[in-house]
Amino acid sequence: MFYWVLKAVLTPMLRVVWRPWVEGAEHIPLDGPAILAGNHLSFLDSFFLPLVIPRRVTFLAKSDYFTQGGVKGWFKRVFFSGAGQIPIDRSGGKASEGALGSGVRVLRQGRLLGIYPEGTRSPDGRLYRGKIGVARMALEAGAPVIPIAMIGTFEVQPPGKIVPKIRRIGMRVGKPLDFSRYADMADDRVVLRSITDQIMYELMALSGQEYVDMYAKRAKEDLAAARASLPSGAAAGAAADPAQTRPPASDDHVEAV
Repeated sequence: MFYWVLKAVLTPMLRVVWRPWVEGAEHIPLDGPAILAGNHLSFLDSFFLPLVIPRRVTFLAKSDYFTQGGVKGWFKRVFFSGAGQIPIDRSGGKASEGALGSGVRVLRQGRLLGIYPEGTRSPDGRLYRGKIGVARMALEAGAPVIPIAMIGTFEVQPPGKIVPKIRRIGMRVGKPLDFSRYADMADDRVVLRSITDQIMYELMALSGQEYVDMYAKRAKEDLAAARASLPSGAAAGAAADPAQTRPPASDDHVEAV
């Protein structure tokens, strides 16, 4: 109930202020399970995406939003739970398996699942390597993957910025990707990597972003290390312009989800 109340309250404001446009909304099914796989540029992505979808979208969200203490933490738990988000532990191992199980359960109930294959927000507006969890959930639940590219949300509110700017944003929805031919290969990492790379290629084509073959989490760590090594004045400038300390364009770091 809270989800629909929140959507009814926020939709008019977001439409008036940021005037979102959408291409390809007809590719989102009116019923049945599907994974909505998007690039992740801003905290606002999860607010704008549901605007163009008449159905409820359940997002997998980092558990930090649900575990903070105090009054602020209580409000966060109430808000994110009511907004249809499911907490996931991204620390790996059994925690990652639990996250995958949560997603598969949502899909087997015939619902829409929203997920960001990059695992975290892009630190500099580029598109980073996807984690294979999205492919595993698609195969285990037998659900199509619909790529959705957010356009302009990084410029509106990049990571670290509290007050969003006012400028128009958009969304491009791609055609559903059917991976049912790999239904019995959910444990084959080569197949999962190939599927994930195909999803990321579609997102790159839809968004026009530069693609970087490394994980966004690793990129953030490299950026933090680079900024820490700069003099205080230069570090402040780099924080304002992430492109000044961009990480290298490749990575051999491996993560399961």
